[in-house]
Amino acid sequence: MTNRLIEAKSLYLRKHALNPIDWWPWSEEALATARAKNRPIFLSIGYSSCHWCTVMEGEAFSDLAIAEYMNANFLPIKVDREERPDIDSIYMQALQMMSGQGGWPLNVFLSPEDLVPFYAGTYFPLEPRYGRPGFLQVLQAIRRYYDSEKDDLQQRKAAMVEALLTSAVLQDGQAGDVAENELLRQGWKTSTAILAHNETSNSFPMIPYGELVLRLNRLNIASEYDGVQIVTQRGLDLALGGIYDHVGGGFHRYTVDPTWTVPHFEKMLYDNGQIVEYLANLWSAGVQEPAFERAIAKTVEWLKREMTAPEGYFYAAQDADSFTNSTAAESEEGAFYVWRYSELEQLLTTEELTELQQQFTVSPHGNFEGQNVLQRRHLGQLSDKLEIALEKLFIARYGVNAESLDTFPPARDNQEAKTTNWPGRIPSVTDTKMIVAWNSLMISGLARAAAVFQQPSYLEIAAKAANFILVHQFVDGRFHRLNYDKQPHVLAQSEDYAFFIKALLDLHQASLGMGNVSSPAFWLEKAIALQDEFNEFLWSVELGGYYNASFDASQDLIVRERSYADNATPSANGIAIANLVRLTLLSDNLHYLNLAEQGLKAFKSVMGRAPQACPSLFTALDWYRNSTLIRSNPEQIHSLTPKYLPTVVFSAVSNLPENSVGLVCQGLKCLAPAENIEHLWQQVQQSQSRG
Repeated sequence: MTNRLIEAKSLYLRKHALNPIDWWPWSEEALATARAKNRPIFLSIGYSSCHWCTVMEGEAFSDLAIAEYMNANFLPIKVDREERPDIDSIYMQALQMMSGQGGWPLNVFLSPEDLVPFYAGTYFPLEPRYGRPGFLQVLQAIRRYYDSEKDDLQQRKAAMVEALLTSAVLQDGQAGDVAENELLRQGWKTSTAILAHNETSNSFPMIPYGELVLRLNRLNIASEYDGVQIVTQRGLDLALGGIYDHVGGGFHRYTVDPTWTVPHFEKMLYDNGQIVEYLANLWSAGVQEPAFERAIAKTVEWLKREMTAPEGYFYAAQDADSFTNSTAAESEEGAFYVWRYSELEQLLTTEELTELQQQFTVSPHGNFEGQNVLQRRHLGQLSDKLEIALEKLFIARYGVNAESLDTFPPARDNQEAKTTNWPGRIPSVTDTKMIVAWNSLMISGLARAAAVFQQPSYLEIAAKAANFILVHQFVDGRFHRLNYDKQPHVLAQSEDYAFFIKALLDLHQASLGMGNVSSPAFWLEKAIALQDEFNEFLWSVELGGYYNASFDASQDLIVRERSYADNATPSANGIAIANLVRLTLLSDNLHYLNLAEQGLKAFKSVMGRAPQACPSLFTALDWYRNSTLIRSNPEQIHSLTPKYLPTVVFSAVSNLPENSVGLVCQGLKCLAPAENIEHLWQQVQQSQSRG
């Protein structure tokens, strides 16, 4: 017996299609049915690679007693947060207002007539444990409250609506008089402190914070922290830590410890795109640790092998869990990635195992449930012998050596994972949907790495993915967010526009820097066209900044948000405002600069009040204050592109003034023509920190 979700395109929704709960997808029909029957809505939001979402699906959502009570007393709706981040953002904010914390699965109870949340939580166990009530107890208590406490319910809802609307408007007058250079200092100090005090139980990449500290280090802000050391250490934690898959490439989501040892094993495309760009920027800034180059190269190999569709776009994610054998009833976290010591003894020679133990955290007792997660102990280049040992582990995992494995087909669901005759281990399930925003982050990472390391193959992969989006993601002239097997789905949201415009501009710059004379103009033309659509459908004329969703895709939302906070992905408004400055320099269209100014004004109060929330907005402010255009010939651009110039864009020209090598323009003014490369470099360095 299946429910309505069996017809869903989303892997996450289809995972719940066999539940006895009578799930609905988010739709006008579902909302109307709840209103007509006066049933409170149980809204459950998650995503396919979420471990605790999977646990709850197998426990509470598969229980017959819970399903019977749920179906009789609530209207249950399932949402994939990766399809509808606008819905997720509103109700996640509500959860945080109610409880002070968030996470997934996100389970919210809504009043049917107005969709206002009145209770929310995350994981609910089947039976009472972990200090949490059993899910059936929660449902019964919520229904009693809904039926018998109408006055309190209305007061609770009114307070929630007021809080959500106040948060959406953002204009509270605070920090309005703070100078922009002081804001930049405040943003840098806040981000360095956040990165320096990594003493919580989990360790996340937090790339927007690292990028802000890296770019503002050039301003030499007085502080108790060493910004260069902090951004370098973050790169080392990523490239040496257990968060990185040293055998197969690619980065896991985060580690469950402050030592960067044991990861939560899912691999998300958005993390990998950001980390590749960050490590490439570190290298270009002069931190040329060999582990960075290896991590990037192996991650690109993983991307090509396991995460790239035949059409050229990138898949979304790989699960943390996998099956140890085809008859296993339940999958195990990390099974595809970890190593028993006895297994290492069988696979490696005594000399190889000895060197592996010297260079990695490997021991007979292990570091994860009796098994070993590989974490490097030392910097530098790995020896040839150790690379051979890691190749043996690759063969044990995949069944064939890396050189002969161009593509590794995805397991699209648990059934496919268990029934396919894999030559090595059973892999984790891959969510094969295409998400524009996440693809864009990977395209940007590849474009930057291509320019820094002068790797044309990286640029080719990025360009193919971008071209897929340009060809397939427009329907009746409107940009779409998702693609399932060549079928576009869901109108694009602000992060899709912002991240893809950035990716197109990054392709433009990388193409210039690598002497690709035919394509730069193409990428810029597409970026400008998409920016015009973005402005038309998502710009807030009254408030400034971009709404999360277009006006014709927001009718079923209780508020229209303009997200400013960086989470696992950067803030859409932060990226968008930086894009506007870059487009101003490249197109000479001052309308973009006006929008950037309005956007920064709209978010200035929150930047002063909560700098810890929005590093990408400070990055945008840096672009606005210190934007620099270098007009030069292709040869000079080629020599400058691999350097770390965080607020520079390049434009290739053939008609430079006589006896000059380039023109440096600072915002709306240009300096005297540079007579030689040393003069040009001096002007660029001065321009980067004039604000």
